[in-house]
Amino acid sequence: MMIDTLLSAKNMSRYRLAVEAGIPHATLSDICSGKTKLEKCSAETIYKLAHVLGVSMEALTEDGFRRSERELSYEYGLPEYLQHDLDAYKDGLKEQSSLLDCLWGELYGSINMAEINDGMITPDHADYLRKKFLYGAAS
Repeated sequence: MMIDTLLSAKNMSRYRLAVEAGIPHATLSDICSGKTKLEKCSAETIYKLAHVLGVSMEALTEDGFRRSERELSYEYGLPEYLQHDLDAYKDGLKEQSSLLDCLWGELYGSINMAEINDGMITPDHADYLRKKFLYGAAS
């Protein structure tokens, strides 16, 4: 269950979440046990939970959780050369490196090589990486 995963990561109890979100503990217990589907809850309840947990409302749904898992899998466990260039590019963004254009070019080339030459990633995977890091990074 997504909420239990987030609670564990935040070292937070269900009771504390219910109190901070301002929802009945019984409601949260029903959601976490599967008795009540989160998608059937009011938008207000989902908003309160998402706000306290620090995630979007969509991320709390099963579709959002599956999408998040897929995105994480798209960013880790890559061929070594691509993972290296992706990590270097992320570090360059954080540090506002003066070599960001070079890091961008290296990452672009590695994505293409992994997709086209080596067949190590799918076209969808390559498109995801390009959109998230190369074409969306400036925005």
